Order: sequence, then C-alpha cells, then structure tokens
Amino acid sequence: QVQLVESGGGLVQAGGSLRLSCAASGRTFSSNRIGWFRQAPGKEREFQAAISSGGSTFYADSVKGRFTISRDNDKNTVYLQMNSLKLEDTAVYYCARHYTGSYYDFSSYDSWGQGTQVTVSS
Repeated sequence: QVQLVESGGGLVQAGGSLRLSCAASGRTFSSNRIGWFRQAPGKEREFQAAISSGGSTFYADSVKGRFTISRDNDKNTVYLQMNSLKLEDTAVYYCARHYTGSYYDFSSYDSWGQGTQVTVSS
C-alpha cells in the first residue's frame, strides 16, 4: 500500500490562501488516483477534490472555483491550492488513495494520511 503524508496546514485569515501537500511513497505513484477530504469537529469526513492518474480533476460544489488540485509525479506529490478561504473551511484535511468506485465517496479510498489542520480565522 502507498503511504501518504500531508503537510502545509496552518492558521490563515479569512480570504487568505494555503497550499496543502500530499507526499506519497512508492514507485507507482503516477498510476495512483488521489483525493482530498476534510473533517470538522462533530462532522463527517467530506470530499473536497480528487485527481486521476491522467490528471482529470473532480471537486465538491462548495470548493469549485476556490480550490485547485494538481499533481507532480516527479515529486510523488499531490497539491491542494486553497484560495478565498472561509471560516467554514476550518477542518483537518486528509489525502487518500482512491481504490474503486466513486471519487466522491469516502469508502472508495483505502490509504489515508494522518491529516493536517487548517484553521481559518476572522
């Protein structure tokens, strides 16, 4: 299984930007499909964005136009650029490897990172 490590979280003011990174182990990273989810306290983990091995991207309606997912296969890394951040974007953000099924479904992913905290302040 691939191992994933998130980084780049932190404290940012509303309207600001952050770029999260998801670094993966393994020589077959380029064939992996990767997704980003987030989980706020007391809420379920929810889909944010995903990228296929070919570079196709998928987004939750709530982040379209604000978040951008990309990948650098040479660096075995997937990024989530988050712009125009809102208070409600505060959560722990996780990346995960897509295994099967819908990109939008939590149960379609089989390897998860430990998460990185994003806090948006007013």
